[in-house]
Amino acid sequence: MNAAAILRDELLAELDLGIQSMEGLLKKVEEKDWSYQPAENMRSLRELAQHIASIPEVDLNLWQEKDQETIQQLESKYEKLESSEELIEAMNQGLQLYKNYMLSLSDDDFLTKKTKPFYLEKGETQAHWLVEEVSHLFHHRGQFFNYLKQLGYDINMFDLYV
Repeated sequence: MNAAAILRDELLAELDLGIQSMEGLLKKVEEKDWSYQPAENMRSLRELAQHIASIPEVDLNLWQEKDQETIQQLESKYEKLESSEELIEAMNQGLQLYKNYMLSLSDDDFLTKKTKPFYLEKGETQAHWLVEEVSHLFHHRGQFFNYLKQLGYDINMFDLYV
């Protein structure tokens, strides 16, 4: 196995870990808490969960240079999801699409092919986008974890490393 494949596999495994741990956190949410919003200028727990669930599929479409209207339509699909079960199912479907794309790339394309989301001036490699994907998911997973902590849920670091 070469270095590019090892790197890709490690990052995809980390992405899997992030998704699996989000599943566990989502399953803990009680219906009464979905509207929790730590501050007026922050998302509610449900809005944050919807955003997290959308990350794999929406980001994939961004890296594939889909236009703004397509991205907004995709985001609105996730904004309609209500239950933990719906969010988990959609998040896993998006993850599978994301992984299929990353695994379909040749090593050369993974390391050198640049794409540019509609909102940026210049493109980045697919390897860069995979690193960005992991950091994006983990950033918001951390927020979600903190929301649950603030709500008094019995969670700890072991919930993050399933």
